[in-house]
Amino acid sequence: MACMTSASPGGVDSTQPIPLYLQLKTLLMEEILRGRYGPNAQIPTEHELCQIYRISRTPVSRALSELAEEGVILRHRRRGTFVNPHWAPPATGTSELRVVVPEGPWERLIRDAAPDDVNLNIATVSLPDLHQVLVHAVAEGRAPDIAVLDSVWVAEFAAAGFLYPLDEIDPGWVADEYEPDFFEAFVDATRFRGRPVAVAAEADVAGVWYRRTALAEVGVEGLARWPDLAKAGDGLASRVPAPIVLPGGSRAGETASYCLLALLASNGARVLERERVVLHSAATVECLEFLRDLAGRGLIPQAAVTYEWDQPIRELGQGRAAICFGGSYEAPALAAVAGLTAEKLWDEFGFAGIPQGPRGGAPTLAGAMAHGIFRQSTNPGVAMRLLTGVVSADAMARMSRSTGQLPSRRSAIPVAADASPIHAASLDLLGNAVVRPATAAYARVSAQLQAMLEAVLIGRLEPAEASGRAAEMIGAITGLPVIED
Repeated sequence: MACMTSASPGGVDSTQPIPLYLQLKTLLMEEILRGRYGPNAQIPTEHELCQIYRISRTPVSRALSELAEEGVILRHRRRGTFVNPHWAPPATGTSELRVVVPEGPWERLIRDAAPDDVNLNIATVSLPDLHQVLVHAVAEGRAPDIAVLDSVWVAEFAAAGFLYPLDEIDPGWVADEYEPDFFEAFVDATRFRGRPVAVAAEADVAGVWYRRTALAEVGVEGLARWPDLAKAGDGLASRVPAPIVLPGGSRAGETASYCLLALLASNGARVLERERVVLHSAATVECLEFLRDLAGRGLIPQAAVTYEWDQPIRELGQGRAAICFGGSYEAPALAAVAGLTAEKLWDEFGFAGIPQGPRGGAPTLAGAMAHGIFRQSTNPGVAMRLLTGVVSADAMARMSRSTGQLPSRRSAIPVAADASPIHAASLDLLGNAVVRPATAAYARVSAQLQAMLEAVLIGRLEPAEASGRAAEMIGAITGLPVIED
């Protein structure tokens, strides 16, 4: 829609030397400050703003993008754009705990477990935007008191001084509950310089989801090894549009890295080991060659490199794929897409560890979201009370039953194991799982892994060249020596 008048009813004037996007951005900020759009209020859509202010989509899009980058608004795919409840300072005389969580069950879980006397102000952020939102909030001096973040960011945030050491707030709880009861892999992953700076909120494992009838139709009984996966793909090639799907590139973000790291682990390959970059190895090249072969035979669709993080599980649920690389945490999403109850999901679909490569390796990779308390918190003691309540054994067992995610502490395992066959299958994998490489530069390391995967799947680089280039880039990012085997 072109600009229709020199001055719109809302005060955006094309005759002024100030760019239209900046006029609109300023106007929206003024309306938020005046209370027309209060905390968590929905902002009109781009199309509606074009109509209201009689301007084209380009300045509207830029104004909203800059407001999002500055933390004024939060954008949620398929839901809309909302005022960030943490952007404006709290009213004078009020006492509240500011919490940032990703989309999903987290807000409900935290509210259910919060002490009655704690006043919560919770901002929900889309998972792909969570890292940026938290980093920007700290830079602006308005970090939340506590947040749910990907555990792989803990080293980065702790190195930057964002997070409180928890033994500085409640050393008794750390010694009596945290260290004895939580799985060692997650305790280690949430330490910085020997001190706990976050607590795993849940656990999940990478694996392959599959439609049971599809594998039965081609005579494949399990997906224990790479040849089993290839055999299933060959048999399914004429039966489904995409036999095997996975998050294949940078558009899928961390989900692509999560699945790739799990496949690397299945063949004994690692990214970092003993303060060295060890990615460029024969084991890594074999993994990439295996993926390239599947893609070259049409068993992995070319479109995989364009998938967003949740597209593969939707392809499986909607019947367009038969096998999907993903995580145990995707059970609720798969059930919703397939139109099944959680109880019926296991009848139609199975979940198994990553098929093992010729060298053998870990059966899967474990991930976790974690609770961290920020140094900028004005109420670290209250935030710690909230944290210990949310990760209590009872709260974690309730979380596991209601979400399908796994508890990260041993005392909640018996209840979770009885919750469903999917819980039991996932918990069997958790004990021997490896975790993602802990480094303060993980976000940039992850981006290189995504680029490596994408380059191989589209045929831009040969596997050995791709792994060598990624290793060199990771070495430059981390400052660690690059080792080749």
